[in-house]
Amino acid sequence: MLSFYFSVAGSHEQGQIGIRKTPVTGNKILINRAPVLTLWAAAVAERLGFNHHEALSLGKALAGLNAQSKGRRLGIFKPTPKEIKKVREGERGEEFWVDLLGRALPAVNTGQGVRAVVKSKPIEPEGVERYLESKFGDALPKVRQAMTELTKAFDTDELAQRGFGLYEQFRPQIPEGVGGWGAKGELDLGRVTKLALQTH
Repeated sequence: MLSFYFSVAGSHEQGQIGIRKTPVTGNKILINRAPVLTLWAAAVAERLGFNHHEALSLGKALAGLNAQSKGRRLGIFKPTPKEIKKVREGERGEEFWVDLLGRALPAVNTGQGVRAVVKSKPIEPEGVERYLESKFGDALPKVRQAMTELTKAFDTDELAQRGFGLYEQFRPQIPEGVGGWGAKGELDLGRVTKLALQTH
């Protein structure tokens, strides 16, 4: 689900470890969870009707949320094509909340479209794209395609409701005994593909 509220802080999903050449073995990629959640949230946001740049901004904000923060539920915007159009036509600088994957995210309407905000500053998509490139390396197009195909396997209402549960089914598994932010695990693209095929 997409909805915005202001509660951005460090998250156990965040990680700062990254290399340009992400280790890839077949359909398995060694990576931490933060960029995976960022990319998945962006793919879901785009499927729900946000454009690519708006979706990147929202995805990055979601991954940065404190996982334990529930946030406010008052005035949360549930994205539909009609509602997204209405928000884009609203006054520039106007803040609102968007619900994405069950987390409320603060957003603002800018001259370039909707942007998630952290400490009242819009998250720019170019920085998010660089972040994803640094984390996924050459595997980014392949991972993005697999996630996009998974989003297309669901109608938008079902995807909005089940999005985070789907992420939990394919997110990298952190090996037992490995702790701390930035711990890496295997992202299995075969699992992502299998989830998409199971819906047909």
